[in-house]
Amino acid sequence: MKKFYTIFIFLIAFNSNNIVSQDQNVEETIVITAAIVNTTEITNPLYVINGEDIIDDATTSLGDAIDSYLGVSIADYGAAVGQPIIRGMSGPRVKILKNGMVNRDVSGLGADHLNDLDINDIQQVEIVMGPSSLLYANGTIGGIINLVDDSVSALNYELPEVKVGYETQTVNEGSSEHINFKNNINGFNVNIGYKKIDFDNYDVPFGAVLHEEEHDDHDDHDEEEHEENMGFLNNSDYSSEATKFGISKVGDWGYIGFSVDNLESVYGIPFHGDEHGDEHGDEHGDEHGDEEEHEEHGDERVFSTTDSESFTIKGSYNINGSLVNKIDFNLRDSSYTLTEDHEEEGHEEEGHDDHEEEEEHSPTVFSNEATEYGAIFDISNANTEQKISINIVDENNSIVGEEAFMNPAKNEEFTIGYFMSKDFDQFNIDLGIRIDQIDRSGSVTDEDHGDIDKYSIDDTANSFAVNIGKNLTDNLDISVGYASVERLPSVVELFMNGPHLATGRFEVGDPTLNSETSNNFDITLNYENDSFYAYASFYITDVDNYIALMDEDEDHEDEHHEDDDHEDEHHEDSDHEDEHDEHDHGNLIHANYMQEDAEFDGYEFEIGRIIDFASGELKVSFGRDVVNAKFSDGHFVPRINPARNVYALSYKQNDIVFRLNLKDVDRQKDIGEGETITNDYKMLDARFTKTFNLRGSSELKVSLFGKNLLDEIARNHSSFVKDEVPLPGRNYGLKFNLTF
Repeated sequence: MKKFYTIFIFLIAFNSNNIVSQDQNVEETIVITAAIVNTTEITNPLYVINGEDIIDDATTSLGDAIDSYLGVSIADYGAAVGQPIIRGMSGPRVKILKNGMVNRDVSGLGADHLNDLDINDIQQVEIVMGPSSLLYANGTIGGIINLVDDSVSALNYELPEVKVGYETQTVNEGSSEHINFKNNINGFNVNIGYKKIDFDNYDVPFGAVLHEEEHDDHDDHDEEEHEENMGFLNNSDYSSEATKFGISKVGDWGYIGFSVDNLESVYGIPFHGDEHGDEHGDEHGDEHGDEEEHEEHGDERVFSTTDSESFTIKGSYNINGSLVNKIDFNLRDSSYTLTEDHEEEGHEEEGHDDHEEEEEHSPTVFSNEATEYGAIFDISNANTEQKISINIVDENNSIVGEEAFMNPAKNEEFTIGYFMSKDFDQFNIDLGIRIDQIDRSGSVTDEDHGDIDKYSIDDTANSFAVNIGKNLTDNLDISVGYASVERLPSVVELFMNGPHLATGRFEVGDPTLNSETSNNFDITLNYENDSFYAYASFYITDVDNYIALMDEDEDHEDEHHEDDDHEDEHHEDSDHEDEHDEHDHGNLIHANYMQEDAEFDGYEFEIGRIIDFASGELKVSFGRDVVNAKFSDGHFVPRINPARNVYALSYKQNDIVFRLNLKDVDRQKDIGEGETITNDYKMLDARFTKTFNLRGSSELKVSLFGKNLLDEIARNHSSFVKDEVPLPGRNYGLKFNLTF
């Protein structure tokens, strides 16, 4: 990494007069902590989800916990993995943050990798879409999701607090328990937390998973195929243990503290592509002999274990000088390891000694070591809010083992920026410029000769955004935003070169990929009048040089580079295509990271009514979100989530909360090449929560919840493994949360 940089980054914040009031516990009064500006008025669309709402509901992945919010969906890979998607954008275009800092795990290295986040005892989840997301991190063409807790508290804890919780679920015969302690001890705020999760394979509706067995080599079963209806999804189990410790000191001068977080997990991988295919079977078919002997191997257990540790220093110092008012600062050092392994259940040793070495799988270890520094200088005055931000990142990715599809890579980033917000009589305006100096270095191993070609991509990404908000009437607000965001290719897109069994593909990156440039236009309307409210947001995002993983057999493969000289740079060897034909990748599809201009457009809208009764409050709402995405040649962008209608009803009465949510997902027939149509489905969820006030300030919350009450066969079109990995079936659960 260069030791010193001189490039400036200008960050943005966007304000408007209202926060989206979508039903489902969006808190209009919660402060947006991820923003460089500490304000409750941020550009729509924005959701701020009360942490209690997630804690009281069924324990799920981060993506599944927010999937019912308009404009947000997930790319799942079983119960443990649910990577968020915002307005059709995913992967490196959507950043996951913890307390305003990017969570640097290895989720970007595989569709089967979970987001390494503990959602126990969180205060809120912030979701920002559209131009506003430029504020938070580089390359956020889609948006950001920020988890907020008070591990390093900026305020003194007033009273000691202990939270104990227990949960059980039927769909996976699982349970979870947690305990949290907070107190101010001798002037120091202390926060300690622990959560354990233990879920078995989850149940699926009848007919969702079919187990197929072929016995072509046996006389008794020649050309016969057996189908067994599976009531559960194999390798869909998940268990984890999370611990955290934080301490802080608060004074008139500001605050300072540190936290230590650790998360360990083990989860099954319900689909793992076969790299060897029929070749493997041919090699061992004769030795295995008859069907009975073959069955002695049992089912293959494919699973991952994770171990992450992070150390964070965070604070704020009040200067109150003539130029600088306050400095917010942070440092995070994180280490993340994911190990993917195989084992055969019920394997009989007798008769297989000669093949023991051949049958064993060596594990694959994914790791990421990262250090991040940041500081925000508040230089606001009486008329204008202004801040300068500096951020430095140094991270190293490594993959070692049987499925090491990418050589070690290094990523270095430096950002510095300026933000300005000003209110005028008729409107408010926020603007800024962001410049990111990024250095990505890695290598690619030649598949034929084993030669290693080293690459270093050192470039600058320039981004600009402006937002204007205005009150059209006492009840109607409008916000218009424009952003031009540049994203450099990720290390996977640049240096990937090997079998990626999670996607069933042999993926090949391209070190000569150009930067993506997104031009985003967003207009948002908010209306509120007594008991009625409405919200609508429309957006168009043109992405130049959009990077996508394209299967090699797609008809328009040659069209992706015809308008620039990229093809000449990457394919100087005239025999390149012939060489690829000679490579045998088994059953894996050969796929390349390629570029083509693309356009995303869509909308979200919601209308709702709040009805006050003498005993409580009833809220009903209807919302819909739509995403359309096409390449410039007319082909559809793959794995785009279909349109959805969301119906919600909630009732609150003192210590009782009842929620009913129906997500009606359309059939997705606008498919990319190589994809299949995904059927429509309806997902009905409900939750009833009763709070019992105990002695003093103690309280007990009891929550009854139901998921997929209709027991529908549901497949997520955004998932690489939608056909093999359906969503869970009907689930009932009970949750206790005791605070004293």
